[in-house]
Amino acid sequence: MKDHIHHLIQHPSADPGNVSVPALKVLSEITTSLSTDADVEQLLGRFLATMIRLAGAQAGAVRIITDDRTHLRLIGSVGLPPQLVEHETLVSLDCGVCGKAAREVTVSSWSNVAYCKRQANDAYFSDSCSTVVAVPLMHKNQVMGVYNLFMAEGKVVPDDVRLLFRSISEHLGIALENARLTRENMRISLMNERQMLANQIHDSLAQTLAYAKMRLTVLSDAMHREDYPKANRYLVDVEEAVDLAYADLRDLITQYRDRINPRGLVPAIQELAKNFRKKANADVDFLNLLQEVNLSPDEEIQVFHIIQESLYNIAKHARARHVVITFDLENGQYIVNVADDGVGVQKKDGSSTMGKSFGLTIMRERAGRLNGRLSVESRPAGGTVIRLVFPQRKSEQVA
Repeated sequence: MKDHIHHLIQHPSADPGNVSVPALKVLSEITTSLSTDADVEQLLGRFLATMIRLAGAQAGAVRIITDDRTHLRLIGSVGLPPQLVEHETLVSLDCGVCGKAAREVTVSSWSNVAYCKRQANDAYFSDSCSTVVAVPLMHKNQVMGVYNLFMAEGKVVPDDVRLLFRSISEHLGIALENARLTRENMRISLMNERQMLANQIHDSLAQTLAYAKMRLTVLSDAMHREDYPKANRYLVDVEEAVDLAYADLRDLITQYRDRINPRGLVPAIQELAKNFRKKANADVDFLNLLQEVNLSPDEEIQVFHIIQESLYNIAKHARARHVVITFDLENGQYIVNVADDGVGVQKKDGSSTMGKSFGLTIMRERAGRLNGRLSVESRPAGGTVIRLVFPQRKSEQVA
C-alpha cells in the first residue's frame, strides 16, 4: 500500500480519483505513522488538525467507540468552546450525525445543527457552525471511531477530499482495531499470569501455612494438658514451617520480580544462568545452538519462565552441581533442554516425584500456550532433563 501511494505521488495522473499530490502525501504520512506510533489515541489526535485543514473546517473533534459499543468517547478536539468539549466527553452512539455515520458507514453531512444545539445546549451550533461532517473510522465495515468536522456557512468538503477521507478512515480504523486486540491480549495474559501465581502460592506458601496452623492447634492442646515434651516438639514443627514459608515467599518474590531482558531471550537466559550460579552454588552452562532466535514477545516470555521454573526446581530439590541449558532448532521444532546431575525425579516404582507439582503444571500450561509439549526425564548417568519442544512459526519457516 505504501509503495502504491509513493507511486501516485510521483505520477499523480495514474490516480483514477485525481487526488492531489499534497493529499496523497498526507495519506503516506498516516500510513508511515501506523507502523511507528504506539499510542493510537495520540495518533488520531495528531491528525485531527490535518483533517480540519483538508476539509476547510473551522473546528473538529475525534471520538472512538467504547468497548460496549453504546457511546462515543471524545479523545481530542480543536477549535471548540471548552464548555462544549466538557459536555461532549461521552455521547450516545445514536446521537445525530455521529450515529448516522456509524449506521451508514460513510462520510456524512448534517445541516440540521439545531438538533446538535438542543443536545449540547450550546449556541456554538447556531452562531459559528452550520454543517457537521462525520468521517467514520472503519474496519471490515464496522465503525471504530469518527472524526467530526464543524463547517462554517457556505463551506463544503470537496469531492477529492471526501475520497481521501475514505482511505484515511480505513487506515486509522485498522489501527484502532489493532489497539483493541492488543488490549484484549494484554488482559488475557495478565489473567493467565495471575492464575499461575495463585497456583504457585497454593503449591508452596499456602500448604506450608496450613501445616503450621494444624501444628499450632495440637500445640495449644498440649499446652492445656501441660504435656511439655509434646508441646516443645510441636513448637519446633511450627518454627520449621514458618521458616519454610518465609523462604518460599522470598523465592516467589524473586521469581516474579525477574523480568525478561529487553534485548531479547538469549541475553535473558544468560542473565538467569548467572544469577542461578550465585544462588545455587552450581555450575551452569548455556549452549545456544541457533544463529538467530526469532520468537514473538509472548513466546519469549513463556520460554523464559519455563527455564526459570526449571532452575527453581533444581535449586529446591535436585542438589545438583552442574546444569546445562541448550536451545536448538530441528525440523521446524524449537528444543529447549534443562539438564542437571542431581538426585533425579524417579521413585522406586518408576513414577515422578514432580508429577503432582503445581510448578510442573504451570510449566506445562506455558508449553501449551506455545502449542508445544513438556517432558521430565531421568538421565542414565543420573539427574534430570526437562525438555520443551514447540513448533517454529510458519511465517518464520517461509523466511
